[in-house]
Amino acid sequence: MNNQYTRKDGRTYNSLRNMKMEVGILNNADGSAYIECGHNKILVGVYGPRELHSKKHSKPDGAVLRCKYNMAPFSVKERKRPGPDRRSTEISKLISEAITPSIFLEKYPRASIDISIEVLEAEGGTRCLSIVGASLALADAEIPMKDLISACAVGKIDDHIVLDLSEEEDQTGQADMPVAIMPRTGEITFLQMDGHLSDVEFENALQLAYDGCYYINQLQQQTLLNKYGGNTSGKYNI
Repeated sequence: MNNQYTRKDGRTYNSLRNMKMEVGILNNADGSAYIECGHNKILVGVYGPRELHSKKHSKPDGAVLRCKYNMAPFSVKERKRPGPDRRSTEISKLISEAITPSIFLEKYPRASIDISIEVLEAEGGTRCLSIVGASLALADAEIPMKDLISACAVGKIDDHIVLDLSEEEDQTGQADMPVAIMPRTGEITFLQMDGHLSDVEFENALQLAYDGCYYINQLQQQTLLNKYGGNTSGKYNI
C-alpha cells in the first residue's frame, strides 16, 4: 500500500470520515442510537424483547430478531420513492445476520426483538453504519450481548486499498468490501465483496478493515460510557 496516497476528499488511505455517535435519544423506544459519518445520518430504535403472539413466527428456543432498514425519501439528492424496495429488504436481512451472533437470543424464547433503522441522509456506507448503530441501540436497550458489532467498508480506488469509501468512491472504485466483526474475538459476522481484489490486496484490505473496526469499537464503547458512566454492570450488558 502507498502510505502517501491522498484521496479526493483529502483523506489518507486509512482515514475514516468524521464520526459522531449518541445513544438513548428516543423516549418511546427501549433503546436507540444516532450516528453520523461524513454526510450520513442514521437513526436506530430497538423494541423488545417482547412477547411474540404469533405462534407461527415465534421460536420456543429463543427470540426472533427482526430488522427493518429504510431510506427516507429525502435521504438522497433525487427523491426516493417511499416504502420498502428490493435493496432495503436485502440490506435488512444482511444487517440482521451480521448482528445475530452477538445476541443471547436463547434468553428470550417466544419473544421478538425489533430493530428499526431510518437513513435520514445517505453518502455511502449506510449498511455498515446501520450495523454499528443497531449494535449500540441494542446495548442501550439492555439486551445481553457477547460483544458490540463494529463494521466498516474497505475498497480499491485508483489501484490503492482504502478505508471507509465515500459515495463517489463507492460508485467509481474498483472494489468494495464491507466487513463486520466482534472485536473481542475477531470473529467476522459479515463480509461482502463487489469487484476484484488479488490475494495480497484482499489480505491488506481485510487488515485495514480490522483496524477500522477496532477504532470504531472504541468510539462505540466511549459513547456508552459517556451516557452511562463507567458502571458496565448497570445499564448495558456486554
